[in-house]
Amino acid sequence: MGKDTGNMGKKKFVLPHIYVILVIMIIVAYLATLIVPSGKFQTEEGPTGAEVLVPGTFEIIDKTYLGISELVFSIPEGLIQASEIFFGILMIGGMFAVLEKTGIIELGISKLAHSFANRGVLIIPFLMIPMALITAFTGAVELVLVYVPVVIPLMLKLGYDRITGTAIALISTIAGYALALTAPATVGIAQQLVELELYSGIGFRIISLAIVLTIGIVFLMRYAIKVKNDPTKSLIYGDHKVDAEFEQDITNVPKANKRQIIASLVILFGVLLMIYGLISWGWYFKELAGLYAAMGILSGLIVGLKLDEIAVAFNDGFKNILLGAAVVGLARAVSVILTDGQIIDTIVNGLGVITQIVPHSITPTIMMAVQGLLNFVIPSSSGQAMISMPIMGGLADITGVTRQVSVLAFQIGDGFSHIFYPTSGYFMATLALSKIPYTKWLKFILPLMITWYLVGAVLLIIAQLMNWN
Repeated sequence: MGKDTGNMGKKKFVLPHIYVILVIMIIVAYLATLIVPSGKFQTEEGPTGAEVLVPGTFEIIDKTYLGISELVFSIPEGLIQASEIFFGILMIGGMFAVLEKTGIIELGISKLAHSFANRGVLIIPFLMIPMALITAFTGAVELVLVYVPVVIPLMLKLGYDRITGTAIALISTIAGYALALTAPATVGIAQQLVELELYSGIGFRIISLAIVLTIGIVFLMRYAIKVKNDPTKSLIYGDHKVDAEFEQDITNVPKANKRQIIASLVILFGVLLMIYGLISWGWYFKELAGLYAAMGILSGLIVGLKLDEIAVAFNDGFKNILLGAAVVGLARAVSVILTDGQIIDTIVNGLGVITQIVPHSITPTIMMAVQGLLNFVIPSSSGQAMISMPIMGGLADITGVTRQVSVLAFQIGDGFSHIFYPTSGYFMATLALSKIPYTKWLKFILPLMITWYLVGAVLLIIAQLMNWN
């Protein structure tokens, strides 16, 4: 009997593990130091006190050759340089794992959802606004995985579909993530790398977040109304068996016990202290790591968890977020190689020559596009910032783009792509949890993505024209 060889030799392409991608980038960066001439710009103190490149002062310098030892040592050196961020990210994962175990997060979202269940489609903004703000201040976009199981049953009960429930969580958190106000792992890292005052420029980002989130809310409300009026308009119409898996008895709101109420007040105080510390005291990962640890331990003890249970929860949280933390160190190694090989200024000069062909007012939109493309292979925002911002900051200096605008270009280009790139881990996990096919989601979200990126481009052009700094 003959064998069907029609599909033999055809293998489905699978994107390599992020570690593999980053190690390849480290090796490519090293090879570039052997080929690309070493160069240097003169620098001067800018308006913010940071050293900025002086346009037109680039010159080739004596070639710097790195040995194999520098290549090998760049990885631990990158981890050392990013150690504060590494441990801060780990502690975020640990704290949220404890909070999830206490049931406080689920209770809060459930209470909010049921409070507005009788207000029709207005429940959508009432849920999305707090979700977006939590992400905008903390950067904890992974909380979408906590929101979805609570919101979907409610949306089904009210006559909407699973896409509506999933989109409430994803659109709001991604809007807050892309236009983060004080998120240390995105805007914090980016601003630190280009030597801006931490969380500066928050006023323009608040306006931008309000615009982007409003567009997302209106987009989703229109879809939700259409589905409720005619269920056949749902992109997943007919998935009754799947819907049945999410249907729950939600007539009774889960009641918090006294311990959970006290723990919730402690968490609320901790969040307020965090926001004040971020804005007024310039807190970064070291301070936040300590606060997150304290919040996790205190809330666990108050609810009645044993010390061993709290320790196990922290450990589980560490494991869940270890990939994201390790990516930061590996990504930093790329910057270590480019800096030690003295070719960052050469790359910046080359990019500057390319961007001379377009008006400087739209240079930020090119930066945004580059960041969006880069996120496909580096889905970690903090890792992407480690690699790209030293280059983008220098490019901003020589093209007349303010460094604040270059950070916003990073945020928008990277942030929006997390809602449709298949390389985004928590996004794909959310679709798997909601049991929504990727192709169906893509059909739903594509019009919003186009709108968001166009609006993002306009915001960047406006920011550049007003010399936002």
